[in-house]
Amino acid sequence: MECRNHTETGIIRTMPNATIAIIGGGPAGLMAAETARDAGREVHLFEATGSVGRKFLIAGKGGLNLTHSEPRPGFDARYRERSAEVGRWLDGFDGEALREWARAQGVDTYVGSSGRVFPMDRKAAPLLRGWVRRLRDAGVRFHVHHRWSGRDEAGALRFDTPDGERRFEAGAVILALGGGSWPQLGSDGAWQGLMRERGVDVAPLQPSNCGFDMDWSPFMARRHAGTPLRHVVAHWRDAGGNERARQGECVVSETGVEGSLVYALSADLREAIARNGSALLELDLAPERSLDQLQAALARPAGGRSLGERLRRLAGLDAVKVALLHEVLDKARLADPGVLAATIKRLPLELKRPRPLAEAISSAGGVRLEALDDSLMCKALPGVWCAGEMLDWEAPTGGYLLTACFASGRLAALGAIAASAAPAGAPMDGDR
Repeated sequence: MECRNHTETGIIRTMPNATIAIIGGGPAGLMAAETARDAGREVHLFEATGSVGRKFLIAGKGGLNLTHSEPRPGFDARYRERSAEVGRWLDGFDGEALREWARAQGVDTYVGSSGRVFPMDRKAAPLLRGWVRRLRDAGVRFHVHHRWSGRDEAGALRFDTPDGERRFEAGAVILALGGGSWPQLGSDGAWQGLMRERGVDVAPLQPSNCGFDMDWSPFMARRHAGTPLRHVVAHWRDAGGNERARQGECVVSETGVEGSLVYALSADLREAIARNGSALLELDLAPERSLDQLQAALARPAGGRSLGERLRRLAGLDAVKVALLHEVLDKARLADPGVLAATIKRLPLELKRPRPLAEAISSAGGVRLEALDDSLMCKALPGVWCAGEMLDWEAPTGGYLLTACFASGRLAALGAIAASAAPAGAPMDGDR
C-alpha cells in the first residue's frame, strides 16, 4: 500500500528524528522494519517495484528453503572469508532463531533429508502475506513504486515515482537494496554508483551460485541440454590450491554446466577463472567403481557390443555421461581401456566464464564490510545503515543466504534504533 500523505511540494512530512526509512522490500528490509517498529519507531518502507518480497517468492516457488539445520560454527564457515563478520550477525539471530521467528508467525518448519529447513507446506506466499499484513497492522508505512535516486542538498531522500519525484525526511536510513541477480525482480545493483559517489567503498558485483560456460560441440548442446548428471563427484581446487571433492548432481546446459553441485563450487570456480582465465572441474562419472575395476572391465573383449552399450553395462554410464566422454576423448583414446577408465574417474571440463550476473541465484561483492561499523552503519555516511545482499558477502544455497539477510536486517535496525532520538511508542502521523 502506498502512503498518501504527500504535500504539494512532493515532500513526505514526518517526524524526522523519530523516523526510520527503509529502502528495499526483501527479507532484510522487512526484518529491519519489524525490528524498528517493535521498538516503537515510525517506520516507512520504500520499494522500487509494485510489491515487496518478489525474489523471496520466486526463490520459494519450488519450496521455500528458509534456513539450514547445520550447527555452528560449521554454519558460519559457509560464509567463507566473511565467516567471522557474518558470525557476529548470527550471534543475534541465527538459523534456530529464524525457525522460532517463523513459528511465531504461525509457520512451523521441518528439516529435510539434506539438513535444509522448510515451512511445513513448503510455500513462501503464506509466510510473506502474513508478515506484510502484520507489519502494516503494526503501523509500518509501505511506499511502492518508489525508486531511490539519492539525496537532495538538504539531505532529504529522493525517489522517482510514477507521479514524479518525491522527497522524504528521516532520522535514520537503512538500505536493503539487494545485489545484482534477477534484476527483473528489482535487484539490479543500480545503487552502486550512488554509494560510490558518497565515498562508500563498493566491491564490484559478481555472479554467485551460478552456472558456467564451456565450448560444447553442437551435438552436445543440441542433444543433451537440460539433462541431469546424477551420482557424480566433483574434484576442484579451492582458493588456497587445496584439492577438494564433493558428491552431488548437476545439469548439462546449452552453454555449459549448472545446477546445485556447480552452484556450491561457484565461488572457487569463479575466482580460478579470474586468476587463470579458466577453471578445471573434474567429474567422477562412476564413483561407485574403482579405477582398477573399470580398467579390468573395459579390457575385456567387446563381443560385438558398441562402446555405448559396453559403458552402460560395465560402468553404469547413461547416455549423457557417454556423450561427455566423446566430448573430451578422440577415437584412439576412447579405444584405450586405461585412458578411458581414467577419464571416467576424472573427466576434465574446462570452464571458461560464469554465466551473467542477471542469471545467477545471488551475487558476490557489494558494500565492503570494512566500510561499515559493527552496527552496519556506513562510516562515510553517518545515519545510513546497509543490510542484506547488497553487502560484500556470499554463501551457498541451502538457507544460508536467507539467514544472513534476516540477521543483517535485524542488526542494522538495532543500530538505527540506538542512534535515533525517538521515544518508544512515538505517535504516527498520516494513514496506516
